[in-house]
Amino acid sequence: MPWSVRWVGGCGAQSQKQCKKSSFAFYQAVRDLLPVWFLEDMRTMEVFHWEDGGKVSVYSPSEALLYALVHDHQPYARHLLTKFPQSALAVPSQSFSCCQSAPHLAMAVRYNRVRVLFRILKAIQTLPPADRAAHLDRQGCSRVEGGKTALHMACELVRPECLLLLLGHGAAPCLQDSAGNTPLDTLLQQISHMPAANMRAKLLCLDCLFFFVPQDLKFAMKQQLLDNRRQWQDLLGENRFQCLMGLAPPSLFVGAMRVLIRTISPEHFPEALDNLPLPHFLKPLDLKLES
Repeated sequence: MPWSVRWVGGCGAQSQKQCKKSSFAFYQAVRDLLPVWFLEDMRTMEVFHWEDGGKVSVYSPSEALLYALVHDHQPYARHLLTKFPQSALAVPSQSFSCCQSAPHLAMAVRYNRVRVLFRILKAIQTLPPADRAAHLDRQGCSRVEGGKTALHMACELVRPECLLLLLGHGAAPCLQDSAGNTPLDTLLQQISHMPAANMRAKLLCLDCLFFFVPQDLKFAMKQQLLDNRRQWQDLLGENRFQCLMGLAPPSLFVGAMRVLIRTISPEHFPEALDNLPLPHFLKPLDLKLES
């Protein structure tokens, strides 16, 4: 086998060197998109990684899924989520994540792995409600990620497909990060950045948020928008600004979409978007993903 690695027992320098070699071999194999059966043979029989404290461990399905996410190995991600629906989403070891909570959703958003994100969200729907909410609304490490949820990250990185998938599967749109910012605040900060790059995608994210946030949402940047009204009217457009500030009711279209989208259960999102009684060009995004 091209990545065959012989494990040498013990805790000496030689065993650590061999462990690093086996760990990198598995990373390379996932990166090179080798077949699923081969990767699982490696993971379960041949490869090890060195954890803090001198402990040697085989890769868990959770850790393998993180590698599959980084390298967009969709067949391997699908296999892990199908065969190990709970352990694939479990907390990885500290050598993979300093924060002791499962980072898979945030990683999928960070690398914009829309199809893998979709499969993770489907797997999460099979979990008990409390576990489901813990995954969807998991807040990242306060030191490294600023307590941001996956939804915050989708706004910060301007990922409209990821944003809509998270919202449609029940991610809470009003949670605050360590700085007190909601996902809406995070998105408005991106919209205010000059030059106004990628504005179409930013406004698309804002429109998606409109469908899910409550009309009386309190957000940190509200006073800043009022103090710089002309600037924000130019950036957002008059209708969006008026709606966001509560100075005018949402348009009939936004109101209708709020009602229609909320009739779709997370188990049928986004497939049921195709069944909404609307012309195709009025639907939020074209998310034709395999379930």
